[in-house]
Amino acid sequence: MADSQRRTHSSASPFEPVYGYSRAVRVGDRIDVAGCAPIEPDGSSTAGDAGVQASRCLTIIGEALAALGGVPADVVRTRMFITDPADADLVGRAHGAVFGAIRPAATMVVVSALLRPEWKVEIEAEAIIEKRA
Repeated sequence: MADSQRRTHSSASPFEPVYGYSRAVRVGDRIDVAGCAPIEPDGSSTAGDAGVQASRCLTIIGEALAALGGVPADVVRTRMFITDPADADLVGRAHGAVFGAIRPAATMVVVSALLRPEWKVEIEAEAIIEKRA
């Protein structure tokens, strides 16, 4: 792939076509994954606590990476947005289950709200694709 070639990936989010964005974009060896909210393949919100919702967000990130030739081990940065500081441990543990051995730079921020009131967490990621043997 030429470094200047741009590839995009879409997910089940009903907001992507309306708001004009892609779930993820790859240019060269870099993949940027937009904020992933807990959205099921049918477009509904994931039920459950912040840990369950974070796991769903991380699954969406993994699917986006795979669609563009990446893997979780390529992730160098994540950002987690939560609406309740009491959920930090649940979200952090879900993040650790995926990235514990990878240990990307990570930020967790408490925000007043996310786009849908039932969402407790949203996660975004940045990856740099390593050459694989």
